[in-house]
Amino acid sequence: MVSSQVLQKTLDELRTITRIDLCVLNTDGVMLVTTFSDAAPDSDSVRQFAQSQADSQVLQGYYFFKVYDNQNIEYILVARGNSDDAYMIGKVAVCQIQNLIIAYKERLDKNNFVQNLLLDNLLLVDIYNRAKKLRIETDVRRVVYIVETKYEKDNSALETVKSLFATKPKDFITAIDERNIIIIKELKETDTYEDMTNIACMLVDMLNAEAMSQVRVAYGNPISEIKNVSRSYKEAKMALEVGKIFYSEKNVIPYNNLGIGRLIYQLPIPLCEMFMTEVFGEHLPDTFDEETLMTINKFFENNLNVSETSRQLYVHRNTLVYRLEKLQKSTGLDIRVFDDALTFKIAMMVVSYMNYMRNNDL
Repeated sequence: MVSSQVLQKTLDELRTITRIDLCVLNTDGVMLVTTFSDAAPDSDSVRQFAQSQADSQVLQGYYFFKVYDNQNIEYILVARGNSDDAYMIGKVAVCQIQNLIIAYKERLDKNNFVQNLLLDNLLLVDIYNRAKKLRIETDVRRVVYIVETKYEKDNSALETVKSLFATKPKDFITAIDERNIIIIKELKETDTYEDMTNIACMLVDMLNAEAMSQVRVAYGNPISEIKNVSRSYKEAKMALEVGKIFYSEKNVIPYNNLGIGRLIYQLPIPLCEMFMTEVFGEHLPDTFDEETLMTINKFFENNLNVSETSRQLYVHRNTLVYRLEKLQKSTGLDIRVFDDALTFKIAMMVVSYMNYMRNNDL
């Protein structure tokens, strides 16, 4: 059904142009929208006309018209007066509203199609048949973005996203759950991963500024066939999950830049546990305190450079060496040595992954 705001705007514009008052009622005679400043036709007259065989009729000085949706009466439109002008304007209004009904139904059909496409619920032949019926191109370049909002049912974020893409009718915006907004974005042939990342950054900045929403954006690889949209969606979904585990400081996560996190995310938990036992033996290290974690992260950021790390931590070089030796005693790994540093880094990522999966299973 067409929204009341759209119907009211349509009648107001026709009233401004033609100076003919119009109103729209349902088949029970309940007023929906109107430009009448005084009393409208009574509900009994509306119900009587709705049950008649006529498509238009003059009653009590008003022109009555039926507005159809697939041969079913959707609305009753009434134009003030019984002149030829009132009849003509009434017919124009009926045509306009029926076109709005078709457009709204098509939009709903497209949304349903897009959701089933993302969830891989359609047969291949149905994808192309429905795309053709809905006039959606099947062989253009597209990519799927997922915008995760901090709060569920963040309508302001959804409306902001829709407004950002309002001038892009070939882009589709939908939602499958209450926290994620999904955008299927059409790309130019010349668009690169850098361009896609810029779009993601624009979404983050605009939503933070206009909707006051803290969001994270992930996107999959570009695809050139509509049948592969679900693949790009699954990649974006995976990027969002991997980003939560390993790159929590980032708010834009491209699937093509997940690094070793992508590999660890696909490991079974028993294999991870076996790896941790091989690295640390039967006694896994306890959770590190904040000072140790800061030291480790800063040491890795500076490519295992002791002097630069001590300078940035504002500690004496010997103090840093003491901390690293203390870490070596508790873990058996000397992260000043490249091989041990690599093993330690992977082990910490595996721990993060295991903790995340266990917490989600609770």
